[in-house]
Amino acid sequence: MTFAPTPIPSRTQFVLEAIKHAILTAQLQPGQALVETELAARFGVSKTPVREALKTLAGTGLVVMSQYKGATVRLVDAEMAREIYDVRLLLEPEALRRTISCGASLGAAQEALERADSAADKADRSLANRDFHRALYLPCGNPLLGRMLDEVRDQAALVSTVAWAADPSWEREAAEHREILRLALGADAAGAAAALHDHIASFVRRAFPDGPDGSAGTADATQGGQA
Repeated sequence: MTFAPTPIPSRTQFVLEAIKHAILTAQLQPGQALVETELAARFGVSKTPVREALKTLAGTGLVVMSQYKGATVRLVDAEMAREIYDVRLLLEPEALRRTISCGASLGAAQEALERADSAADKADRSLANRDFHRALYLPCGNPLLGRMLDEVRDQAALVSTVAWAADPSWEREAAEHREILRLALGADAAGAAAALHDHIASFVRRAFPDGPDGSAGTADATQGGQA
């Protein structure tokens, strides 16, 4: 016997997406308290969908629930960044290699790159960059691999949002995105995968340069891209 997942009620889904958007565009800062009554008033709902949305976001790693402090936006530090980007380095280049090898369309990646280049602000650019990366790995032919990368996608975006506030390196990353897509459109699976690996690795080295191994350190988690 199989069991289908319980669907999230529409009001809870609305609140969940609104809070996630606010976190990933730095409207809600890392460490900021998420007060149910304030969020309920902000979104015009009762506390119940807010509470359920916060529980779901805690499961994705964007929110931390504490018995004493309540819910807060997750703080970003070097250890978190290393863990998340290590997963991306292991999985994302391989997913892109498979996307190219199976001849999947890269039209969505091209469209996302164009949106990022023409974005009116860093929030729109960050969201477009996230879509660009997802469009590279999602058609890889392995749904489980795509879901695994989706699971770390929001946490990676939180890391890059904080890093961009301290060092707005989006122009460099945009150039790297264009090179990755050029190689991918040219059916150079190995070259595109290597370029993507270098892109992800260089971002975390730039964003967290003071770690003990020289590859990652601590960013100011009170400041508010996706590499």
